Amino acid sequence: MIMGFSSCSNSNTRAVDRYVPYELVEYPGYKLVWSEEFEEDGKPDSTFWSFEFGFVRNNELQWYQPENANVKNGFLVIEGKREKIKNEFFNSESNDWRKSREFAQYSSASINTRGKKEFQYGIIEVRAKIDTALGMWPAIWTLGTTKGWPANGEVDIMEYYRVDGKATILANAAWKKAGGRYEAEWDESKIPFSNFLESDPDWPNKFHLWKMHWTEDFIRLYLDDELLNEIDLSQTQNPDGFNPFHQPHYILLNLALGSNGGDPAETDFPREYLVDYVRIFQEDSSE
Repeated sequence: MIMGFSSCSNSNTRAVDRYVPYELVEYPGYKLVWSEEFEEDGKPDSTFWSFEFGFVRNNELQWYQPENANVKNGFLVIEGKREKIKNEFFNSESNDWRKSREFAQYSSASINTRGKKEFQYGIIEVRAKIDTALGMWPAIWTLGTTKGWPANGEVDIMEYYRVDGKATILANAAWKKAGGRYEAEWDESKIPFSNFLESDPDWPNKFHLWKMHWTEDFIRLYLDDELLNEIDLSQTQNPDGFNPFHQPHYILLNLALGSNGGDPAETDFPREYLVDYVRIFQEDSSE
């Protein structure tokens, strides 16, 4: 077992928040090796987290900037805003959409643990309250530490966006397939958001628990302990034989706007995506 995260203590003493009691789940044969509880107000801890900046991917509308990610009252708050921001990389002659837009009309934040906290195998828990308004594309995901996308491997522990115009919860994995540089093979699970609303009309106003259980053989993705997808890792080799899910991964938390999320033009801003904690458990070799 590769212990990509350093161990840390957890006093388990935080007071009850306004949604549900603070709980530390125990998994037989596993121990907590790292957790980010977002308990100190201010910026996310730079020991663990880095920021993406500017226009990044998927022709999304938001300008990523550190100002939109803050820790407040025990939560990471990623805020989506409608604001005009000058693109400092603007080039009117460029064919790259990241440079050809003179201004962004929206801002948000994306943080990740690349090069700071990486892990291979184990259980990751993320407790979060996502924003489900039109135009929102919140995500909890991982990427492999070597090779470019998609050869590095992507796991979408949680994505929420529009599929054929309908709000959808997704749990996916992607790796390289034969073809062009960015040709990806996907193992996808797409659950209509209406399914969750039928069971609980107040679902968007609550925190929920997303979980990834990762071994050498499989990745299982859960929402509130309901299995959404299981990926057989004997079937995820890239064309060169490399399996991107047999290497360390790092974590990303972000709120994208537009693109797959839909048009946010009629949506009220600001919007908030809240994360209560991120926890990593790995097999306890002492047992």
